[in-house]
Amino acid sequence: MDWQAMWMFLWELISSLGVRLLSAAVVLLIGWRVARWLRRWIVRTPRLAKLDSGVRTFLASGVSVLTYVLLFLTVAMMLGIPTTSFITALASCGVAIGLALQGSLSNIAGGLMLLIFKPFKVGDYVETPDAAGTVTDITVVYTVLRTPDNKVITVPNGTLSNSVVQNYSAVEMRRVDLTFSVAYSSDIDEVKALLHGVVTAHPQVLCDPAPFARLAEHGDSALLFTVRAWCKTDDYWDVRFDLVEAVKAAFDEKGVAIPFPQMDIHLKNE
Repeated sequence: MDWQAMWMFLWELISSLGVRLLSAAVVLLIGWRVARWLRRWIVRTPRLAKLDSGVRTFLASGVSVLTYVLLFLTVAMMLGIPTTSFITALASCGVAIGLALQGSLSNIAGGLMLLIFKPFKVGDYVETPDAAGTVTDITVVYTVLRTPDNKVITVPNGTLSNSVVQNYSAVEMRRVDLTFSVAYSSDIDEVKALLHGVVTAHPQVLCDPAPFARLAEHGDSALLFTVRAWCKTDDYWDVRFDLVEAVKAAFDEKGVAIPFPQMDIHLKNE
């Protein structure tokens, strides 16, 4: 047995393996630092400041995971480990996870759409086919609403992104639409003037657009008047309730009758 040849072979093998291990360790250290730097850069860079914080966090997490996967495969290749089996296993795991998390993935996709296109923001009052309330939090997976009676509703983003969402806070002004009924014996011009005076006297009602008060319909038991008044969005409910109370007081003061449903029955003697 040639001990010298065997020793040379072992020395070359150890040297080669040592160089691989050292190179892999250096690449692993550098790659780890690069992944952490990329994550911090995405979260803090002014170039992405226009994106929502949730989008930046999700993007940073995705980039970190991708960087770590590539780093793992690179180190495995440097050490001479076959990567084909790893790639196949990762693909199989990805398919299995995707099938198991179809609902969650749709929520994530919907969350990204909401965070990017921003149909509403935190603090807006929104209404969906299933819920309504003030938006308190928007995450990648779900949106949290707080109802006026202080209940918390969690709505999946996949549902929100595929539903009709009414945003009552998107604009600065809202129109208050009210309907008042008076007796058929009432003077139309007098009622119109009375309604117009009540509306214009309210301090939170805007002058432009001008308030509107007209006879809208001949009802079964009453004349129906439509009142439209514009106000700031934050004042909507105060204006609505104030006008209803003020109109009732004005009707009582002026003697305008508010009718109730009635039916005339005619008896015929045969």
